[in-house]
Amino acid sequence: MSEEQKGSGWGRWLVIGVVVVAGLGLVRGNGHDGPTSADPSPSAAASSPASGTAPSPGAPAEPSKPPGRYDPADYAAPVRQYAAEAGVNPQLLMAILYNESYKPHDPEFERAWQRSKPDASFGIANMHRAAFDDTKPGRPFASRQWEELPDDRNLAVQAAAWHLHDLAARLPAHPGVSLSRDELVALGYNAGAGNMLAFARGVKIGSQAQSYLDRLRDNWAKSGDAVK
Repeated sequence: MSEEQKGSGWGRWLVIGVVVVAGLGLVRGNGHDGPTSADPSPSAAASSPASGTAPSPGAPAEPSKPPGRYDPADYAAPVRQYAAEAGVNPQLLMAILYNESYKPHDPEFERAWQRSKPDASFGIANMHRAAFDDTKPGRPFASRQWEELPDDRNLAVQAAAWHLHDLAARLPAHPGVSLSRDELVALGYNAGAGNMLAFARGVKIGSQAQSYLDRLRDNWAKSGDAVK
């Protein structure tokens, strides 16, 4: 998600997945620091949010997840709803989900990875704890916790929508660059608000941020189609 250095894609995550799964096997076998009873089973990643987790206020029913690879377009309904709630462009929100779909979004995998990398991001929008906690005060999900993001994909979409709202509110009315406001906000989602404001002043975009922007542009048309 935002501000996290991205890997090289699914090939890298496949290798990480093998290592994490192997590690989980050893952890469980030795009875040390295994997933708690609150951690979902692999099958729970393809179902509704974990039991005991309250749905986001006004959230639509979570769509069924087809077998195989996660597809952001399956979340067009919550994207439209929460984009309207936060006053952001639904096409931008969907494009962010596409940009952030480079890694497996399985709750058990995310928690296993977070145990070895505490600053990792959670949920289908790859949100860091600090970004989530900074975004939620006064919002409809103010009582929710960052740790719920892997289990509640609607919550992940809602939090991302409001984070985009907050980033957009920090932009000057007339940035002095050729980038669109949506592109600047997307760069803020990836690289942080400080870098977004620097880019809006004309500071040269670095290679990683440029890669994120290029992917956003590649995903733009299909994101628009998904939220029609």
